[in-house]
Amino acid sequence: MAFGLEAVTATHEIATLPCAQSAFHPEATRRERAAAPDEIVLLARERLKKGSTSFFKAARLFPKSQKASAFLLYAWCRHCDDEIDGQILGAAPDITRPPCQRSLEARERTLATLREKTVAALAGQADEPVFAGLQRVVVSHQIPHRYPLDLIEGMAMDVRGRSYACLEDTLSYSYYVAGVVGVMMATIMGVRDRATLERASDLGIAFQLTNIVRDVVADAALGRFYLPQNWLDEEGILPCEIGERGHREKVFRISARLLDVADDYYRSALIGIGRLPFRSAWAIASARRIYRGIGEAARARGAAAWDRRARAGTITQASGIALGAVEAAVLVSLRGRSERKPRLGLWTPSHLWTS
Repeated sequence: MAFGLEAVTATHEIATLPCAQSAFHPEATRRERAAAPDEIVLLARERLKKGSTSFFKAARLFPKSQKASAFLLYAWCRHCDDEIDGQILGAAPDITRPPCQRSLEARERTLATLREKTVAALAGQADEPVFAGLQRVVVSHQIPHRYPLDLIEGMAMDVRGRSYACLEDTLSYSYYVAGVVGVMMATIMGVRDRATLERASDLGIAFQLTNIVRDVVADAALGRFYLPQNWLDEEGILPCEIGERGHREKVFRISARLLDVADDYYRSALIGIGRLPFRSAWAIASARRIYRGIGEAARARGAAAWDRRARAGTITQASGIALGAVEAAVLVSLRGRSERKPRLGLWTPSHLWTS
């Protein structure tokens, strides 16, 4: 599970980071606990730079205050995700003990620890840099406590092996692991109105649907199945058969359907982007273009989509940022006209606007 963010695979680079080492070396952890606020931001910045080059480049476009908060929020999300999956910055899980082979009791303990530390941070009692960063962001931007806890709930779905009978179930999961991150990011950008938060959730959901398609075969090898079961039934595939080469054409047809759904959410997100200040709109429009490109690359490969991992290269990232600037300028200039476009037929969390 990548909470809508692209992970890297260069484990030898990641292992040298102070923030990565702290997960395994108590002395490093003690040093980080004494870190000054600005040092915490620098550590978070390194997590994003190494964990997702696409989002790091987009995040640099934010105004300074929003940029620091984006780094801190990412660091907390990444830390929680890695703890659940047994990874470092989304890379190199222990293939000898994938998440599905760890005992449920062990996974529940990890989940409970993350929830406990998150609740402590929300109460102003964080004692580790990554949770102190979350605490700082929540206080600075008055983020409702429900949102970080929603992300923890999404991780609980993975720990407990939730099944996804239909598209609505997959969309619900996508909100809890990624849509809510979009909502928190929108809150960092000053958004408070229901309509724009809906669009922020839509973008996070689109990112996660793209993730599901990109990683569908790898996830199946770990015992994780996010494609709607009724879609699998229509193609005559069992979840345990998703990774088999003989079923790649069928899996691709299902994945293409999911990318079509993602496109609906990507389009909806454009309306929300137009309601942001230009620098924020530019950052989000760039991330949207770059990440949507990952899904389009997978679509273009057809049944060979999983022969190698789809990712956004340097040229794709650069063009996404350049075109994102143009797109943001147009959307912001059309702000008043876009307000009338309805958001119909898209999944929405019922509690999105409660504290």
